[in-house]
Amino acid sequence: MHAWNYSRILAQLLFLLSLYNARHTASWESCPTDSNFTTNSTYHSNLNLLLPSLTSATVSSGFANRSAGSSPDQVFGQALCQLDVSQDKCQACLATAVDTLRSRCPSAKDAATWGDHCFLAYSNTTFSNDSDKSSFQQILVNTAEVWEPSRFVNLVEELMNALINWAAYKTDSMFAIGQANFTSLTDLYGLVQCTRDQSDDDCFQCLRQSLASMQSCCWRNQGGVALKYKCFLRYETYSYYNMSVPTSPLPALSAAFSSAPPPGATANPPPPPAVVDSNSSSSSARDAGEFQRKYSSDVVYCFNSGKKQNSKIVVTVVIPILGTVMLVAALSIFLWRTKIFARKSNVGGAKSQKANSVLFDLETLKVATNNFSDANKLGEGGFGPVYKGVLSDGQEVAVKRLARSSQQGFAELRNEVAFVAKLQHRNLVRLIGFCSAEEKLPVYEFLPNTSLDKILFDPTKCGQLNWERRYKIIEGIARGLLYLHEDSRLRIIHRDLKPGNILLDQHMNPKISDFGLSKLLVDQDRSKESASRIVGTNGYIAPGYALHRHFSDKSDVYSFGVLVLEIITGRRISEFRGSGHRANLQSYEAFPLFTRHSDRGNL
Repeated sequence: MHAWNYSRILAQLLFLLSLYNARHTASWESCPTDSNFTTNSTYHSNLNLLLPSLTSATVSSGFANRSAGSSPDQVFGQALCQLDVSQDKCQACLATAVDTLRSRCPSAKDAATWGDHCFLAYSNTTFSNDSDKSSFQQILVNTAEVWEPSRFVNLVEELMNALINWAAYKTDSMFAIGQANFTSLTDLYGLVQCTRDQSDDDCFQCLRQSLASMQSCCWRNQGGVALKYKCFLRYETYSYYNMSVPTSPLPALSAAFSSAPPPGATANPPPPPAVVDSNSSSSSARDAGEFQRKYSSDVVYCFNSGKKQNSKIVVTVVIPILGTVMLVAALSIFLWRTKIFARKSNVGGAKSQKANSVLFDLETLKVATNNFSDANKLGEGGFGPVYKGVLSDGQEVAVKRLARSSQQGFAELRNEVAFVAKLQHRNLVRLIGFCSAEEKLPVYEFLPNTSLDKILFDPTKCGQLNWERRYKIIEGIARGLLYLHEDSRLRIIHRDLKPGNILLDQHMNPKISDFGLSKLLVDQDRSKESASRIVGTNGYIAPGYALHRHFSDKSDVYSFGVLVLEIITGRRISEFRGSGHRANLQSYEAFPLFTRHSDRGNL
């Protein structure tokens, strides 16, 4: 597979991801851990009674409040669906919300989730008397900025204020959508909605507070979402709601937007926005509460569903399509150039590192690792524990020790050493030496930031991975994979590419590790190699390999694609949730499309 093919596959992956981001908002969960229930308790039974009743009522009317049981084990619930979606979509969204809370907040008495088209929450206290819930807010932002921001800001403010007034005071549904023209090529779309258990004034205050928070953090961005327990609002420069719902016109916006248009803009005033007027039940009073928040301007996808979220608002970045295109272009150029220069520098074949490896005796490694003490233990690998060691010259190393209970065993340990000793690349882990005494112990370079998964999926540490570093990590993994498939003397298929097998040095440079499951490509066709058994990690295994046991360099590219999506979103593949009860990346609309094209050889 040529370097250009890598870039084409990566381009399609990132393009599909951009389409996903354009169509979906990121789900968010809140489940404080200060109050939990036990399995099969009275509270648990009441919750199981509440959820079907709550979702059924919400599908019928768009919003519902329910409770089950009696004090002290009473459970209160509320749910809301966007009024522009069908009942089928509402039901599917709520089913996903229930599954999400059961998996991410399995024992929390107080939990809530915001999905693509719905909101669902339950608690051991009423929602009208909880100040934490009144003040909770989550902001999601499309980071792409707009042309002529001052005009855009004014248009957003006037459109959203018009929608807020309509939803709060002119319709029982407390829901409004609207559209206004910004340029000849760009329209602005807005949506606001309140829960219908509050007064008109409380709905107005809830939405106005959300609008104020958007103004203070992200008003110049092309899109944003503000999520609260009692209301939410959203604006975008693309149509994200159902355009076929019945609408009624709002008063025309001011003529200010017809003056000083940017190049390509129309000189006429924008048309008045349209609003949905869906009849529904009347509202009752409830205070919305106040909030004071601080905003972060550079936060990437970093999910922490296990902690209370009332200390600050996290601004979650939705990757803009423009940024995705730039990333694809940069990676394509880089991989193309890497291919050319790698060919020039490897004409004579890669130098074997085996000649430079050191043969260690067991006593030296015992001293270096403090007799393999638990204090020096870095973690568990496929073979067994890995220990940090310090050699007599001060060099830090990582020592793998084969566990007696290892399922991979000595044969795969020998396989790893044989491969790594013959490979030499800046993005592959480096073998320093080997102990061939009664214990077989490979010795590798020590990488202080351990594996990618320890940082990427950690709610605290993931903040270290800004977009520049994530790009750098993706780039480095692609470079290492290209070397394995194309530019080394051996043609090697890794077969277990995942975040846990990507190590990071002190500068966050990635290095591919763990070659115990790797295979040498012999067939020139590269599509006829067969495995006697399926190995690897679920979620990263290519469909063709899983079904037919055929592996090739495309098997690694599939794993790399999954890895890229995890790095960009900051979420494990097991946390991706599609329609129904399927909970994996392949259940999204975009991924089957990529898989079909991959299977047909169109990538």
